[in-house]
Amino acid sequence: MTLIYFILILGATVFIHELGHFLFAKKAGVYCYEFSVGMGPKIFSFNRKNDETKYCIRLLPIGGFVKMAGEEIEADENIPDDKRMQTKSFVQRFLIIVSGAVFNFLLGIILLFTIALIFGSVETKPYLGELDPNYSAYKSGLREGDLILKMDDRRVRTWDDVFVGLEIKNPGEEVKFEFKDEFDNINTVYVSPVKDVIDDEERYVYGISMPDTKKYGVISSIEYAFTKFISIYRTMIRVIFSLFSGALGLGNLAGPVGIYNLVGEQARVGVENILYLVAFLSINVGFINLIPFPAFDGGRAVFLIFEKGTKKTISPNIENTIHAVGFALLMLLMVIITIQDIKNIIK
Repeated sequence: MTLIYFILILGATVFIHELGHFLFAKKAGVYCYEFSVGMGPKIFSFNRKNDETKYCIRLLPIGGFVKMAGEEIEADENIPDDKRMQTKSFVQRFLIIVSGAVFNFLLGIILLFTIALIFGSVETKPYLGELDPNYSAYKSGLREGDLILKMDDRRVRTWDDVFVGLEIKNPGEEVKFEFKDEFDNINTVYVSPVKDVIDDEERYVYGISMPDTKKYGVISSIEYAFTKFISIYRTMIRVIFSLFSGALGLGNLAGPVGIYNLVGEQARVGVENILYLVAFLSINVGFINLIPFPAFDGGRAVFLIFEKGTKKTISPNIENTIHAVGFALLMLLMVIITIQDIKNIIK
């Protein structure tokens, strides 16, 4: 079942991304050779009547693509000029490039709304839940209902900010919490984690927790969906900067093997967790694709904006070569992360 969930989750995330590119390319009148979900050998394909596009499902559910006229180095003389992507307006090309990420964001927001509507929405603001008196958070003076305002003088708005703030701390490192209590007094405490064994694994525990109350209703579900989306997006930005600064290492990232393992863990918990994982991964895919790096949609958008700003056309040969180098570097990174994932599972 884990394998089935894994294929369905990655397939849905990739499908919605490529569907965004595809629909906007079709709307702009771009000739699309192929719409493919997955990578590697084709296992199924078909053509629709009066439609030039071949629709394919490929063996490996780790990607996908839309092959459009105008992306290749050598122009296809069999395709009219007005059906090639590079002949379209700046706005049309820009929308085609970013639409994949936008569709991923929309899927994430819809799923977050659905989760909140069916299962209830949890508190996103960092109000503390019940605290264990045996850990240092309680001993330092923190109490249930306190609102965390800052960690190490950095403002926190949601529980996601708290979690990523703890993740980038060195093991056993003290955290400075600024919080507001039930009387609206603002206080500061220093909390050092305690080493404990949880699920046969040694961990450093601060002893803080989220409240377990939930809200129900359409309005609260809409509020949760958009608040959580913004929180996840902001967290991903911080993760990227933390990777470059060295606060986080590659061991904090997960590739296909790590995601497969995570899918299995969440599937055992329940449907709500699976839906949240799909929402999180979809937002993640959209965010990553907008990074201005070659081979990503964000990298292609940078070239397009450069051409618009300078009024100079970049040679397709040069642009595609840069994207090819970027893609090779990404594949190398994927191999490194996959090896790290396998090591973590063995441990």
